Amino acid sequence: MSRKHEKYERLLALCKNLPPARTAVAHPCDETSLRGAVEAADMGILMPILVGPRARIEAVAKQHGLDIRRFEIVDAPHGQASAEAAVRLAGEGKVEILMKGSLHTDELMGAVVHKEAGLRTARRISHCFVMDVPAIDRPLIITDAAINIFPTLEDKADIILNAIDLANALGLGKPRIAILSAMETVNTKVPSTVEAAALCKMADRGQIAGGILDGPLALDNAISPEAARIKNIESPVAGRADILVAPDLEAGNMLAKSLTFMAEADAAGIALGARVPIILTSRADSVMTRLASCAVAALVASARREVAARTIV
Repeated sequence: MSRKHEKYERLLALCKNLPPARTAVAHPCDETSLRGAVEAADMGILMPILVGPRARIEAVAKQHGLDIRRFEIVDAPHGQASAEAAVRLAGEGKVEILMKGSLHTDELMGAVVHKEAGLRTARRISHCFVMDVPAIDRPLIITDAAINIFPTLEDKADIILNAIDLANALGLGKPRIAILSAMETVNTKVPSTVEAAALCKMADRGQIAGGILDGPLALDNAISPEAARIKNIESPVAGRADILVAPDLEAGNMLAKSLTFMAEADAAGIALGARVPIILTSRADSVMTRLASCAVAALVASARREVAARTIV
C-alpha cells in the first residue's frame, strides 16, 4: 500500500523547476478559493490574477489574514462578469490557466464555451479526476465525471484523447486505458459494451493514438490483476489501468466519490479540451487536493508550452 498523498507529492515536486503559470482565478470571494490561490502562489506553482469584485476580495483577504498585495486584481462586479473577464484574459493569451473561485462551475464553463470567447478547440471539453488512492501504487485518472452527462461515441473518443494528453503531461508514459462497463464481454443489450469495443477498434485504426486501450472491462478486472487472472483476461490493460473511462457522468462521479469517501482517496480535478486547462475544485477539497489540482494544471500548461515551442521551431 502506498503512502497517502505520495502520488500528489510527486506531482508537486515536478512543478519545482517550472516557472509559475499565470492563472486567472474567477471570483475568489470566499476563504477557500482565495486561500487556494495564495497557497499555490506561495509554492511557486501559479501566478494568480484575481478576477472579481475588488472590495469583496480584499475584505475576505483581510478577514482571514491572506496577503494578496502582490497579486493583480481585475475588478468585476459579480460572478458572471468575473467568469467572462477571466475567460477574456485567457482568450487574449494573458494567462495560460483558468481557475474556478467561489462561483458555480456552470457559470465559468458557460463563459468558456461561448463562441466569442475563442477558447474552443476541435476537441470536446471533458473533465478528469487525478485520483490519489492509498491502496494503489499509481495515480488513477477517471473521466468524465463532471461535464459530459451522456457522451456519444465521438465524445468518448475526445474524452480519451484529452486523458491521454493529461497522462503525457504528468509523465505517466503511454497510458493503459480501460473502457469501463458492467461486464467484460460485448452485449448488445448494454450499449456501453458496444461503444467500448468500437473505441478499441478506433485505436487499432489509429483514430485514437497515444494510449493502449481495452474494453469493455468491469472495474474489478480493470484494477485488480488477480480479478483479471481469475476471469482469464489476457490484456496489457487489465489489472493495470492508468485511465478509467466511465460510460457516463453518473457512473464516473459515483466511482470518484466512492473512492474519495470509502477508500480515503483524494481527487484533483481539471477540465481539458479548451485552449487552456481549467482548474475545477470543490469546496470540500483538502488543501493537498487543491494544490494537486493546481500542479496538474501547471504541468499541462508546461507541456503545451513545449509543444508550441517545437511548432515554432
